[in-house]
Amino acid sequence: MKTRLLTAAIVLISFTTLALPVPAADAPATKEDILKLFDVMQVHQQMREVMNSMMEQQSALVQETMKKRYPQITQERLAQFDAMMQESMKDFPVDAMLEDVIPVYQKHLTKADVDAMSAFYASPTGKKLLREMPEMTSESMEAAYARVQKHMEATMNRLEKMMNEEEPKAKPSPKKHPEPRPPIQQD
Repeated sequence: MKTRLLTAAIVLISFTTLALPVPAADAPATKEDILKLFDVMQVHQQMREVMNSMMEQQSALVQETMKKRYPQITQERLAQFDAMMQESMKDFPVDAMLEDVIPVYQKHLTKADVDAMSAFYASPTGKKLLREMPEMTSESMEAAYARVQKHMEATMNRLEKMMNEEEPKAKPSPKKHPEPRPPIQQD
């Protein structure tokens, strides 16, 4: 009797377990899965920090380039450029950008991928990587700054050369002096 009862219980559990939907390993990630990943990764905060770091680097690069190209530029004018750039970054649509990239993540990642990534970024090592990433990014940008500046200078020189080649050199045409007119004789 006990054996029959145990067998019936096993069969009942088997049927109810089989009836439950089992997510496939390659099931697509849902929007909610991606949002959970973004939350665990602190993507919103990370984007803001990276953007601020990029802004500082970009500002320094632009100022240095402007000073070289326009030595007469004033500090006041450079400060105006900085203020304009900072204002534009303040209103940067981070939330809308995140909404825009959700379908990209869904296209490339399965639910299993997103779950594994969420588990990693929730782990102590993942949290450390998230904590250190802004500083690592900033230091990486500083390390590459000279190379970027050199490349930007070379690009600007090529652009300037191209512009100079396209603009015909305005050569002053020789001035023709009007021939003197004979004096008008009055009677």
